[in-house]
Amino acid sequence: MNTEIQVFGAEVVCASCANLPSAKDTASWLEAALGRKFIGQPFTVTYIDVYNVPPGDEIEYFAKNIREDKLFYPLVVINGKIFGEGNIQLKNVVSAMVELGYQEGNE
Repeated sequence: MNTEIQVFGAEVVCASCANLPSAKDTASWLEAALGRKFIGQPFTVTYIDVYNVPPGDEIEYFAKNIREDKLFYPLVVINGKIFGEGNIQLKNVVSAMVELGYQEGNE
């Protein structure tokens, strides 16, 4: 099992997220935090710039909704389902990973 966690965002921090980490920082933080929680279990964290998404790509739906202010960023998507937007909570992402069969602390 190798789950892809997508973190959508933009170079500019959104106005309502001024005191929060950028989407790129959120992606790095998630990768490190989840790596400590799910030791030896493969997953990838991918940062996606909402202003640089190829047209027609399946991720365009999320990028377009962020650009149109229908969703906030950073936006965390796992297997096509949103697990956080704006102020990302680690416990929500961890719960999603456990639901997918990941086990905390195991190698």
